[in-house]
Amino acid sequence: MTADETPEKPSDEEAEGGNPGRSRLAAIWEQVSTLLVAVLIALAIRAFLVEPFRIPSGSMFPTLLIGDHLFVNKLTYGPRIPFTDIRLPGFREPERGDVVVFEVGRNDGRESGLRTDIVPADLYPDLPQDDFVKRVVGLPGDRIRIRDGRVIINGVPMEQIATGEVFEDNRGASLAIRDEVLGECVHEVLDDPVLSNPFGRDREYEVPEGRYFMMGDNRDHSNDSRNWGTVHLDEMKGPAFFLYWSWDVNGNALQFFNPLNWWNADKRWSRAFSRVRCQSLEEAGLD
Repeated sequence: MTADETPEKPSDEEAEGGNPGRSRLAAIWEQVSTLLVAVLIALAIRAFLVEPFRIPSGSMFPTLLIGDHLFVNKLTYGPRIPFTDIRLPGFREPERGDVVVFEVGRNDGRESGLRTDIVPADLYPDLPQDDFVKRVVGLPGDRIRIRDGRVIINGVPMEQIATGEVFEDNRGASLAIRDEVLGECVHEVLDDPVLSNPFGRDREYEVPEGRYFMMGDNRDHSNDSRNWGTVHLDEMKGPAFFLYWSWDVNGNALQFFNPLNWWNADKRWSRAFSRVRCQSLEEAGLD
């Protein structure tokens, strides 16, 4: 070999002892292992950090619309370790006014004599579970009463302010928009003048320790704690905090892959990449 000549780098097959089959298997395993790591990272993020959620109904009008897609912050209340009942410490407990995604039980006929097909998930752990989204209205130990569309907490009526604005829901009904003041949280609620007492009961609800009273902002068209009871902290996944996409489409996640939706559906660009939060008293001009 002359001084100008350099030894040739052995091929992959030669490096593997001249076994092309082994070389191909190594390349395949490299791709598969990379994919597995990516999947594990995605599952860990979903389990411990954030989880996506799609709004399927109008119970949270006008705050959340059908077809809104948002993220839930699982660190806030503490994530639950998958396949266990262990919950890691969170940054804080639920606060009045939080918009929260939580689990409920759906009675599929296994339990007879239930007043409603929706039940607290922790009281009926054998029933199939579903995700709901509502607003925290009552904290542990509170006494809650709803009278003439107004929430009364521990004997104190929560202020509601008429805005003069109207919201048209998915049925075409016109509902009055009001600003409700829940402590330091100011948010919009809807009032249906035709349906003032959706469950036909005027009663006081006592919130047990460790549980929370949840209500939809579409007050007269929401299946919530007034009907099926309170939610335990362990069933709360976390507060909704970021709305990343919104369009006028209802259905499961497969709707994202339907090209007709991307072409025909109305996109709500103004709602994308916005926060889900209360207004402060100062922001609402009530300070």
